Amino acid sequence: MQQQLRQALLDGALGLSTGLAYKNAFEASIAETQALGIVLDECGGIYTTHLRTEFDGILNAIDEAANLGKTAHIPVIISHLKCAGAGNWGRAQEVLEHLEVIEKDQMLGCDCYPYSASSSTLDLGQVTTDFDIVITWSTPHPHMSGKKLTQIAEEWQMSLLDAAQQLQPAGAIYYNMDESDMQRVLKHPLSMVGSDGLPNDPRPHPRLWGSFARVLGHFSRDLGLFPLHEAIYKMTGLSAQRYGIVKRGRILEGYHADLVLFNPHTILDIASFTDPIQCAQGIEYVWVNGKCAFKNQQSTHAQSGIFLKRINDIRTTFQNNTEIKL
Repeated sequence: MQQQLRQALLDGALGLSTGLAYKNAFEASIAETQALGIVLDECGGIYTTHLRTEFDGILNAIDEAANLGKTAHIPVIISHLKCAGAGNWGRAQEVLEHLEVIEKDQMLGCDCYPYSASSSTLDLGQVTTDFDIVITWSTPHPHMSGKKLTQIAEEWQMSLLDAAQQLQPAGAIYYNMDESDMQRVLKHPLSMVGSDGLPNDPRPHPRLWGSFARVLGHFSRDLGLFPLHEAIYKMTGLSAQRYGIVKRGRILEGYHADLVLFNPHTILDIASFTDPIQCAQGIEYVWVNGKCAFKNQQSTHAQSGIFLKRINDIRTTFQNNTEIKL
């Protein structure tokens, strides 16, 4: 595994991403991930991670990720930071203060998507009555897409867990976060804006189509959670600096022309949980590498995107917070 990672990094990969919360990776030991951290240190890559848990043990999971970064002297990004589960609601301040202490001594950041519901495969370990679970797809029962798990269990006259087992393999949306917690994380200087979409879901999470417009319209303009320039920086310049993406993320002479023309007065996410596949309003044009990729609310099929290789040691550009660097 070390050799495979080393080769990928030599070929231009930005770093390593782990999904330790998922069943197929949960059994990976700390020693195993730390061994991969050694390779990241050698090659100057970054470590991003879906924490081993986002529920009660979240602080320990953060410490595990941070310790890997500190031991290997590499930057760490926590993917989609959240306080999941009803028992965790209201803990965002505690979690963020914990990150602030760690960040004083090492390179650390996180991303956050602007919704208080998550989406993944249907996990039997998350089946509960504490919050709503909506099925997005099911291979044996595709007609159940869009229904609550409680409704399905009632129709089938069985327990929630039995119904979830009957639906497998399946996907689900979990309404497992507190809105105020999510906003605290989204606003925090350590966080970038993320989307985390699953494009092949027949009924995907609306974040796939609405995340960035939702931040610009709903959270920045309408709620005043942060000024527009900060919202933009959280999804452009900061991301580029953290991932070592050269000559992108800012509008400067000599930089690649990755541009979005939008109306700040009208931009808004339209995608919803009931009708998620909808373009945001207020976005007029998108250019990728100088070629128009989106106009008139549809793709131009320009196909001007390219694979972005890591060129430098990411530690040379990494920035922890959203203080804008001019």
